[in-house]
Amino acid sequence: MNFSLTQFLILGLATFLFVGGLTPVMRKIALKIGAVDSPNLERKTQKEPVPYLGGVGISIGITVASFAALLYSDFSTETFTKALSVLLPAILISAMGLYDDLKGLEPWPRLVAQTIAGIAVAIYLIQNGTLGQAFNNQILDYAITIIWVVGICNSINFFDNLDGGASGTVAVISIFLFAIAFDHGQSLISALAIVTAGATLGFLIWNKSPAKIYMGDAGALFLGIIIAVLTIRLDPEVGPQSRALAIPLLLMAVPILDTTTVVISRISRGISPFTGGRDHLSHRMMRKGLGRKATAYVLWGMAAAFGSVAYLACCVTFDHAIPVIIATAAIWLSMLIIFLRIPATDK
Repeated sequence: MNFSLTQFLILGLATFLFVGGLTPVMRKIALKIGAVDSPNLERKTQKEPVPYLGGVGISIGITVASFAALLYSDFSTETFTKALSVLLPAILISAMGLYDDLKGLEPWPRLVAQTIAGIAVAIYLIQNGTLGQAFNNQILDYAITIIWVVGICNSINFFDNLDGGASGTVAVISIFLFAIAFDHGQSLISALAIVTAGATLGFLIWNKSPAKIYMGDAGALFLGIIIAVLTIRLDPEVGPQSRALAIPLLLMAVPILDTTTVVISRISRGISPFTGGRDHLSHRMMRKGLGRKATAYVLWGMAAAFGSVAYLACCVTFDHAIPVIIATAAIWLSMLIIFLRIPATDK
């Protein structure tokens, strides 16, 4: 898939237009079948029922655009299999998420399904040598890959708690992921990243505050698998390995910060990490006086800042990159402490 920068941008724009046009159709379908998120729990922030199924539109848009690009450019068994290794687990997990949106599922069946997906992804990547950064130990490779896929999948799902928060942040992450992959000539990752950016931006038109539709678990879990697999397949081609391993962490710094804050906070209060609550970054910022739109902008800005460091770490000399990464890690830890000091509840 030897696309030029212009062709990649056209691909992203086409996906943006496709998902932007498909989302209101999914909204009508959701309203017709009663697939809505009602404000029936304390942790719900909307005042009126908001339809789901936005995630179905995202999934369809990314899948259709990805395979259309393959058919146009470089359709072969190898490229089809590589694309399918990312999209198939995402589609299957998205289907489970859709069932959860419509019928409801306990946390453990979801975690088991995500773990199975993580194992399948790990087997494919390791056996085919397409892991971005491999260690000299297969057991370690499998463990890290599975933990990363399951962790990021849950992190994006946790993060979807504010109008436009998750969709905008994933769009920002995808743009920086595309920039790094394109800069290093990794065409398939570039294509999937720009398609993901286009799809989430197209959805954001309808998901920004006040949201007219939600992505639901179907969309959050789909995007979680896509982003997890793309970041772990990305090879930033920098040394030493510690520097290369920092790139995915920097790209995912904001969702990981949200999940870490929530997990630490809930465990310290004797609450299950899988219990819903108004203790995410967005809730804490709004508790300090920010409005919904401003909170979303701050989250996008944070993702852009960490993404910029990730891109910078791939493009500057080693002597300069490591101090920047260390300083950024210190900032991340400081932000974690600050957010944990903000009350976790409205009481």
